[in-house]
Amino acid sequence: MDFGLVLQTDPPASAVVGLMKRAERQGFRYGWTFDSAVLWQEPFVIYSRILEHTERLTVGPMVTNPGTRTWEVTASTFATLNEMYGNRTVCGIGRGDSAMRVAGRKPNTLARLGEAIDVIRDLAEGRETVIEGETLRLPWVKDGKLPVWMAAYGPKALALAGQKADGFILQLADPYLTEWMVRAVRTAAEEAGRDPDAVTICVAAPAYVGDDLAHARDQCRWFGGMVGNHVADLVARYGEHSDLVPEALTDYIKSREGYDYSHHGRTGNPSTDFVSDEIVDRFCLLGPPEAHVAKLKTLRDLGVDQFAVYNMHDARESTIDAYGEHIIPALAE
Repeated sequence: MDFGLVLQTDPPASAVVGLMKRAERQGFRYGWTFDSAVLWQEPFVIYSRILEHTERLTVGPMVTNPGTRTWEVTASTFATLNEMYGNRTVCGIGRGDSAMRVAGRKPNTLARLGEAIDVIRDLAEGRETVIEGETLRLPWVKDGKLPVWMAAYGPKALALAGQKADGFILQLADPYLTEWMVRAVRTAAEEAGRDPDAVTICVAAPAYVGDDLAHARDQCRWFGGMVGNHVADLVARYGEHSDLVPEALTDYIKSREGYDYSHHGRTGNPSTDFVSDEIVDRFCLLGPPEAHVAKLKTLRDLGVDQFAVYNMHDARESTIDAYGEHIIPALAE
């Protein structure tokens, strides 16, 4: 199992670079960041510094979207980083949540997302493609490689990930939901004539290593609120009770009363009072190292190839170090 570190690009950028360097030393192979232009600093600028100061780390957004940058700009940015540092990027992409809504826009449609996946990958890898009727190619790209991993929860999005994406990003670590969603992605891949085992599965969630579970839960409760934004979209589309969406995912947002993006992804987010301790325990990884190892082995047995640690709490360095010293080695067995 591979491991990734997920950070917000809060200033100073040097701190983000420093944590990514620490993560690489501790055995992490991927460095991810949020991508929301209003709420945080521009990640692609910071990726250049991360790549310069690491040797093996692969970097990318968790996740970008088709609406805040034109597709040729997104592809060219990835391709430039790859030319400079040797194909060490990955494009995590989704419909768009905070990046779109904070700017007063709606998330992108799945049709637009599917088209963007093909176009961005083709351009970044040096192939010709069509955007709005215009045939384009980046003539300077040589031997480019850009895996595109799609974030999804709902049935249509899961199907699209299986049909088009190189990887699937699931932003929660509940084993039951992981099994359900991985099965949906792999089934869609097989029905599309693809090798279902070729789709990389990445589970991303907060991890807090320590014995004080009450404190760890409070530090990670924000995550249930973030996931709740996407779940609310599913409930609006499919209803509270649908055979297409597991109630194990939708039930917990019944008392949700809106969301304030000024606290997005922050510990102590007041918009997350509806998130119970049970949901935090299901969606996140908490407790001593052996608890993390046990849950990660369960996820690995369900087909998860990478666990990406959301690291937005008061124990960022110690969690990275605990993973490097105790958890990553145990999953290499």
